[in-house]
Amino acid sequence: MTDHVHVPPERRFRPLVPMTARDPHEPHRVATPLELLFDLCFVVAVAQAGARLVHAVAEGRPGHGVLGYCLVFFAIWLAWLNFTWFASAFDTDDVPYRIATFVQIAGVLVLAAGVPRAFDAGDFSIAVAGYIIMRVALAFQWLRAARNASGPARTTALSYAGGLVVVQVGWVVLLLQPVGGLWNWGFLILAVAELAVPAWAERAHRTTWHPHHISERYGLFTIIVLGESVAAATVAVQSAVDEFSVLGELLPIALGGLLIVFSAYWIYFAIPIHQHLTSNARAFLWGYGHYLVFGSAAAIGAGLEVVVEQAVHQAHISQPAAAAAATLPTALFLLTVWLIHSRSAKRGFAEHAVLPVCAVLVLASTFCGSAAVPVAGVAMAAAVAVGEVLHSRRPPAA
Repeated sequence: MTDHVHVPPERRFRPLVPMTARDPHEPHRVATPLELLFDLCFVVAVAQAGARLVHAVAEGRPGHGVLGYCLVFFAIWLAWLNFTWFASAFDTDDVPYRIATFVQIAGVLVLAAGVPRAFDAGDFSIAVAGYIIMRVALAFQWLRAARNASGPARTTALSYAGGLVVVQVGWVVLLLQPVGGLWNWGFLILAVAELAVPAWAERAHRTTWHPHHISERYGLFTIIVLGESVAAATVAVQSAVDEFSVLGELLPIALGGLLIVFSAYWIYFAIPIHQHLTSNARAFLWGYGHYLVFGSAAAIGAGLEVVVEQAVHQAHISQPAAAAAATLPTALFLLTVWLIHSRSAKRGFAEHAVLPVCAVLVLASTFCGSAAVPVAGVAMAAAVAVGEVLHSRRPPAA
């Protein structure tokens, strides 16, 4: 006789569910398998952007590489961010919701396919087309939410949908323009417009969101981009060893890179951030600030690849320049995490100083020659150890 596991009615899949706002205090709210699939597909685009960044920096064109990386990562990050906050408010996990999410995933894969052309030829047509696909699918989701809302909540949902559609029309018009000064200004204007849509749409009504769910979603994506850094660096080391048989030279870089990534993970997850997300103002500053957190975390792996290429004389840049490709994003990660994420839980000057001081030490390691990455890794590990000691010595709460 087969035992049947009881599944609560609210957890069972239903083909069609009215899209109404979810309870922001819903117990046991966690990320869904669909959200995890969404994140894993997004990291394909992150990997493409990182790979082109490596190529540009190793060829001695860091300005071109960093600019292209920032532009592409902006599209990836903003589409991910908007989906995440929408899902926290309205995830129904029914058939239309899943299909719309699949369309968004398809859009990011199109964007990923267009990344090499955007970097190498300045042709953003495929990348922007993928971005538009993602945004139109999100506009459809907001229209669903508007259908089941009334009053100010309906106004907000329609404002989101309308704002997204208008800005996407702008992207279509921009695609028809030649790349140059006008195109660059148009990109900047449309990027600002994308960021302004939420502030404009929520003027009449604040969309609800779940603090535990939001903090978990951001944490999971942080893990994924750090994992991408590990994967990229591992492949670079493996390829270099296979081709040049220089394991002795690359092993310190690999160990230093692991220390950096492991320490970054420890630092990010040292505090329960959901306790800090007590208002829209705090949450939005924290959420938007993660553009730098995610971007720098992913760029660490690209930087480690550049260091490996320079070590085997395949990069056309100096040793300090190659080291900077890894130490600069590491320092940026530390400073940004301290500023928007960890600072709220720090007590006293010593605790507040740990991450900024570590960032300075990581930057200084740039000039340590072939030991730059190992020294940066040791500095990161020391920051973790010092932080834990200081935290353990706090007086008990009254």
